[in-house]
Amino acid sequence: MYSKLPPGYITKSSIVCIGGGLVAYTGIEYFSGSETFYRKGVINFLIISMKYLITLIIQLMPAVHRFVEPEQSHKIAVKMAKWGLMPKFGYNLKEYPELKTEVLGRTVENPIGLAAGFDKNGEAIYQLATSSGFGMVEIGSVTPLPQPGNQRPRVFRLLEDEGVVNRYGFNSDGVGKVQQRVKEAWEKLVEKRKEAENSNRRNMAIFGVNLGKNKLAEDAKLDYEIGVNYFAKYCDYLVVNISSPNTPGLRSLQSKKELQNLMQYIKHDVDRHGLSPSPKLVLKIAPDLIDSEISDIAQVALDKKYGIDALIISNTTISRPESLKSDLKNEVGGLSGQPLKDLSTECIRRMYRLTKGQVPIIGCGGVANGEDAYAKIRAGASAVQLYTALVYDGFPVVGKVKRELAELIRKDGYSNISEVVGSDHKDLKK
Repeated sequence: MYSKLPPGYITKSSIVCIGGGLVAYTGIEYFSGSETFYRKGVINFLIISMKYLITLIIQLMPAVHRFVEPEQSHKIAVKMAKWGLMPKFGYNLKEYPELKTEVLGRTVENPIGLAAGFDKNGEAIYQLATSSGFGMVEIGSVTPLPQPGNQRPRVFRLLEDEGVVNRYGFNSDGVGKVQQRVKEAWEKLVEKRKEAENSNRRNMAIFGVNLGKNKLAEDAKLDYEIGVNYFAKYCDYLVVNISSPNTPGLRSLQSKKELQNLMQYIKHDVDRHGLSPSPKLVLKIAPDLIDSEISDIAQVALDKKYGIDALIISNTTISRPESLKSDLKNEVGGLSGQPLKDLSTECIRRMYRLTKGQVPIIGCGGVANGEDAYAKIRAGASAVQLYTALVYDGFPVVGKVKRELAELIRKDGYSNISEVVGSDHKDLKK
């Protein structure tokens, strides 16, 4: 029966049938935002499988985590976001009245943000702000001059620990190229916001630019000034990142005197633009600070002359918990993900007490589900950001965090997330 078929006909037909089925199945699961689908790596299998279909070879692989270099996987994820290849259905775009709140002076549908580091060069701003389900989107860090960052490999997945170690080193296209993308996306976002206000539709995510300094810069103030000059007109908030462990000398700017000089200089520069509304000024700090350093930062943040509107707590850590299991745990760089969770939450708790809740805090570090976000908000965060969770759960983690967070709020008898902020500090709430 099959002897008259052309050579390779059955093989090719099988590949077409299997490939077609994979595409159809993946399309349904991907755009519906199936958490199980992302979590178990079927999408990763598809990516690899389609690669080998080109050469008529389908290799069954357990997960892209084991076979695709982390940085390459990161680039693919950014491109997919740029092309709008994010869940269109499921929980991601579902919003909950319990989560609607105010962050940095703007109303957001939810307080779940995308941390800096994912879209370093502003390639997918509009798509992320309108189609991801995030309430906040932050790009960067952006440096004044283009720089390649550190040598590869510079990103490592700690699979057993659901963490990541990176030593990217502020790889950036520079303010010139990034500003073009930011300006274009910002103009579209502003127009979209006007349409949403007029039609009572979903609010767009608020947008921030994370500013860094060049590795060889001698005067950090001038580098941050350049960032302000390029981006102040085109964002809701600017982040002064002085806490990355991968740029020599950067964290020394967290000392009290250095921080005072830097923030006073940057505030003056922001005010000089005379914008209305003016972008909020946010300071991002490390989780590895000792008590006296945290106290100093709290004092600076409370002093209005330094213009700090909020704190992001925290960046990655240079510490390595004893609980780490991965063989890659001793790679040099900043550790993020689940191993950072408790450290960053405790840092939030300490800062909230020192500032008596007067300085808004955005919690970052180890947020992968509603319970993680809830713990940070109870500790004092008004909003949270995530990034490493995307590495392990994909974009459906956004919907998962929102859904679970809303459930926890209702379970504890609250009506809105704003009531939960700092609720662990009963003595300060009196």
